[in-house]
Amino acid sequence: MRGTAHSSPHLRIVTVLGLLATLLLPLNLTVAPRATAAPAAEPVRVMPLGDSITGSPGCWRAVLWNRLVNSGHQDIDFVGTLPTQGCGQAHDGDNEGHGGELVTNVADQNLLPGRLAATRPDIVVMHFGTNDVWSGIAPDRILAAYTKLVTQMRASDPDMRILVAQLIPMNPGSCPACAQRVVDFNAAIPAWARATNTDRSPVTVVDQWTGFSTAVDTYDGVHPNASGDDKIAARWYPALAAVLDAGVPQDPGDPGGPGEEPGACTARLRAVSSWQGGYQGEVTVTNASASAASGWTATVVPAGGARLTQVWNGTHTTASDGTATVTNAAWNGALAPGASATFGFIATSPATAGTPAATVTCTAKTPAA
Repeated sequence: MRGTAHSSPHLRIVTVLGLLATLLLPLNLTVAPRATAAPAAEPVRVMPLGDSITGSPGCWRAVLWNRLVNSGHQDIDFVGTLPTQGCGQAHDGDNEGHGGELVTNVADQNLLPGRLAATRPDIVVMHFGTNDVWSGIAPDRILAAYTKLVTQMRASDPDMRILVAQLIPMNPGSCPACAQRVVDFNAAIPAWARATNTDRSPVTVVDQWTGFSTAVDTYDGVHPNASGDDKIAARWYPALAAVLDAGVPQDPGDPGGPGEEPGACTARLRAVSSWQGGYQGEVTVTNASASAASGWTATVVPAGGARLTQVWNGTHTTASDGTATVTNAAWNGALAPGASATFGFIATSPATAGTPAATVTCTAKTPAA
């Protein structure tokens, strides 16, 4: 019996499309191609870098991740060659926290470049050196390792944003000298950061030591418990959120990038009080544009050799010449037209310095026309 021929579905579709094209040609009509969505902007990649305090399991990362996401930072990606290690709450657990590692060994053995190449971070959040301090390695040698790692970070991305922690306290029973060693090392970090900071790749010091108790916030005098995780995340959050709010290069939220442009802004300095060797200042930033601002950045150039050493209601970096750049905190960046925000600071100055003075300027981020 002769079988009945059946045309394939594909052939039928081609025939119908050909007929449709033949019918439309006399009318000078064409079939428009289907529109495709524009590719989404890449999330900002954040590498948590350190030892077991960061990665084993490093549950402060989970607390920090969820706080960032819940506050509106949906465009972030924690990165690292190590996966999550639990913590009991959903989060992006990728990290570069290797238990037992010494930062001096990572530098000496050039372990970081490969990890950077595999993950391509935009921001590094670093709490590193606890094992070096425990091993009695001198602060200068640890900081030399820091410098090498920063050099490698900038080789990976010249615009790298780097957040460096002053270490949480340490007081294990097997190392009675460790507590003071941490204090001594932490005291050397701010000066190192000032010397290492650049305008293109700022280094921000985050104080993880103050207010942290080894008796209350660790389970062994070294590693944080749940209370310690909350405290560590709370210290990282404003510094990291400020960097995210300010934007990183290739990030759509970057000033001057697609969607936002620098807006008119004014800044006014007020000297609150002064003493021999320093003073307290206050800067009021005002959105002088006709559009609402989503964030602001102020530049403070102190006179007479003064330097900003502490800032509140903002996050600051200081260049080698003493110029300080202050970005808004997570909660005071949005300004309606004509609205203002204020940040304060402490500056140290030479004993011979005169009346407190500084040149202050600012820019505001406003939607592009």
